[in-house]
Amino acid sequence: MLSSRQTAAIGEAGKTGTWRTMKPIMHDEKCIMVKTGKLSCLLCWMFCPEISVNRTIPPTFDYDYCKGCGVCANECPAQAIEMIPEKENPSCESDEGGN
Repeated sequence: MLSSRQTAAIGEAGKTGTWRTMKPIMHDEKCIMVKTGKLSCLLCWMFCPEISVNRTIPPTFDYDYCKGCGVCANECPAQAIEMIPEKENPSCESDEGGN
């Protein structure tokens, strides 16, 4: 039996974080994994379409590739992720020029 599998690869379209208008911010004190000290939830990582959430405690974001879609914030059962305007806190090298 043949099966089709897709393997995600970071950076196929280059550093796409510069497309972002909103960015996720993690509120560690609300995160289930921080509270339990275990890799127990990971819904933000599981549902991220860009593989921009790192499997760490607390989860961190790879802002070079995060497009700011907000799926991680929508899926977080603890509401530990907030989406804020990128211009309030730029995180990509190309965003830090003050443009």
